[in-house]
Amino acid sequence: MLPMLPMPPMLPMLEVVGLQVVYGDVQALWGVDFTVPAGRIVTLLGANGAGKTTTLRALSGLVRPRSGRIRFEGRDVTGLAPHAVVALGVSHIPEGRHLWPGMTVLENLELGAFPSRARRRRREGLERVFALFPRLRERHRQLAGTLSGGEQQMVAIGRALMARPRLLMLDEPSLGLAPLVVAELFETIVRINADGVTVLLVEQNVHQALRIAHEGYVLETGRIVIAGPAHDLREQPYVKEAYLGL
Repeated sequence: MLPMLPMPPMLPMLEVVGLQVVYGDVQALWGVDFTVPAGRIVTLLGANGAGKTTTLRALSGLVRPRSGRIRFEGRDVTGLAPHAVVALGVSHIPEGRHLWPGMTVLENLELGAFPSRARRRRREGLERVFALFPRLRERHRQLAGTLSGGEQQMVAIGRALMARPRLLMLDEPSLGLAPLVVAELFETIVRINADGVTVLLVEQNVHQALRIAHEGYVLETGRIVIAGPAHDLREQPYVKEAYLGL
């Protein structure tokens, strides 16, 4: 186990304590502990199969943990159904986007306004998304399946924002996108955070993730092996060698 780097005390929005997840005979997470302070960008890093996606699925209610606790804004949400987690203010953008390709951009976005508070302010939510992604306003009648990969990711993020989350969880948002699109995407994540949304980012593009994040955790074979402020992680010898190619 590598030493944990000191992080400044912050009011936690999300607390994960001793999280264990098992798929059949395979244990995917082994007592994972981390916090996401309110108003921050926290990145969860690691290689394929490290347990990053499983962690997000457990947080959003798609996977039931074997043990451990998940607290959101002080409330125990362990084992809650996905719709209940969304209603509390957590939106999860899965890897691969998972849009409805035969529906229009507008229809995909409107389906994101699931919680009652979001339905009541659906028009305001749409304007917020279109201000963030003007291209989606231009293509609001276009079928989502005909969009480019970058545009589809815009729809996925916009759909999640329609639920008016306080915590936004993104799973590999840059996967399969061109470098220029990736740079724009990460700047958008910074803007979303600046608007008051806390972000938990799972990302294999370690350079970009540590560039925008405030804190980071490295997950290996289902365990957190190192954590600390993002600027310290960028200089940590193990991270530089294993994840930054330096």
